[in-house]
Amino acid sequence: MPRWESDAQGRLERAALELFETQGFERTSVAQIARAAGLAERSFYRYFPDKREVLFTGNELEAHLVAQVEAVGPEVTPFEALLTALGTADEVFRSREFLLRRVRVIAASPALAERDLIKLADIAGALARALERRGVESGEARFVIDVAISISRRATSRWLADPDATFSELIAQAAAELREAVAPRAPVR
Repeated sequence: MPRWESDAQGRLERAALELFETQGFERTSVAQIARAAGLAERSFYRYFPDKREVLFTGNELEAHLVAQVEAVGPEVTPFEALLTALGTADEVFRSREFLLRRVRVIAASPALAERDLIKLADIAGALARALERRGVESGEARFVIDVAISISRRATSRWLADPDATFSELIAQAAAELREAVAPRAPVR
């Protein structure tokens, strides 16, 4: 009888990522993932509803960002509240290596890219509700979130590429670049 190993969910995530990288998401089956993790196929479904969810499990980031927005004082603008929250997102990020591998796998699969957008929309919806609880009108909340997500995307790609940069610094840098891009410029004479 094989010895029981702990962290079945982690083993499934690692096995799936490895298989997605080597043979592609579409050509990888749940049975293959379970087998590579040393588990029965039915064990897979205890942790994930389908193979896409292996890369999108949990809502730690969403819960963290909402808590950060809610913790900011009422005198802080909605935009600054979001930037403050986003600047702490790396507190719940997975390892850089995992995230880099995950980004490559997602980029290679339209089904995963679609799921990534759905997950982002879920986070945006939760943040909109958090801003609305702060008294921000719904349309304004969505607008500010869209801008903040653009800043976050720019900062995230830089953070993944530069292990020496802190995420909060990159959020601030991207926000400053946006302000510079939209600020009125003095006329050239």
